[in-house]
Amino acid sequence: MKTECLKEKLEQAVGYAEKVTSKNSTLPVLKCIYIEVKKSTLTIKATNIDLGIEIQIPVKTETEGVVAVPGNILYSFLSSIKNDKSVLLEEVSGNLKVSTPRYTTLIKCLPTEDFPTIPRVEEGESVSLNTTDLVKGFKSVWYSSSISSMKPELSSVYVYPTQEGLVFAATDAFRLAEKRVKTKKVLTFSPILIPFRNVGEIIRIFEGRDETVEVQIDKHQISFTLGDTYLTSRIVDGTFPDYKNLIPKEAATEIIILKQDLVDGLKVANIFSDKFNKVTMSVEPKKKVFELKTKNSDIGESVNALAGSLSGDSLEISFNYKNITDAFQSLEADSLSLSFNGLNKPLAIRPVSDNSFVYIVMPMNK
Repeated sequence: MKTECLKEKLEQAVGYAEKVTSKNSTLPVLKCIYIEVKKSTLTIKATNIDLGIEIQIPVKTETEGVVAVPGNILYSFLSSIKNDKSVLLEEVSGNLKVSTPRYTTLIKCLPTEDFPTIPRVEEGESVSLNTTDLVKGFKSVWYSSSISSMKPELSSVYVYPTQEGLVFAATDAFRLAEKRVKTKKVLTFSPILIPFRNVGEIIRIFEGRDETVEVQIDKHQISFTLGDTYLTSRIVDGTFPDYKNLIPKEAATEIIILKQDLVDGLKVANIFSDKFNKVTMSVEPKKKVFELKTKNSDIGESVNALAGSLSGDSLEISFNYKNITDAFQSLEADSLSLSFNGLNKPLAIRPVSDNSFVYIVMPMNK
């Protein structure tokens, strides 16, 4: 193999692929990216079995060939070069020689025959999506998934279509996020569960690309094709919780507050929270009092009064600080609505004048 390409394109493709490689696998070849050169096209592949990626870039080829090279080593080398514009890749005695006008390195490779096949999703349901809509939906909810693999359906993002567009939802049983994204045309496909770890890579690869991505779904896999990039993910076999009854339609107590005021208040409160990140919200609408209370026997305690529009019943209820603040990344509005329905009932956080997003937080036990 001997081929030349633009360093910028190669670095970007290797960067995407390197993130997909398996870092802790007992199979060493999964730490590699597979590079195949045929005619004027270089194809880069990487997989961790759960997720696979293929990217094609144009090259000037003298000799065709394939290598399996450690992704982190190749990417570290390419990203360290700042001024050279072209890269020459050459197989030398089964290893990969990488040369630029100023640098040369030889990276040891692994046998290519051990590299697994990346699934091609060619049957099932197909839809076309705008990448902006896709990324917005995933980014709004994926942090609410469980990091534990004990219940795969909770360590996933649930996606399903409606007449208006797409619904994205995720929960770890302590909090739940739902985002509704309107689409230009009605989409039809069966509801799916995508592992949340894979969702992070989907976001990273398609964020900032306002284009149409072709999505293919079968029983076990989902694939995304955009230009010369092909990404495929395993679909989780499970049933997402029937969460819709958890979303309150009315509120016994409601607070309308500026987002930044709540952010600042929670930051101060958290200084004095205990090891469980406990923060207590005390609401007395008749007295126009909304306070955040925290107490740590080793440090001290804090009571912070916040301004807001209060209505409904008085209430004192506690939550995990982190479960609330995680939602701020999805709340773009300046003002928020905090809705309560009494003790032991979840808190619903919504942007004011925007019903496309809701975040539900379960209270802490006394």
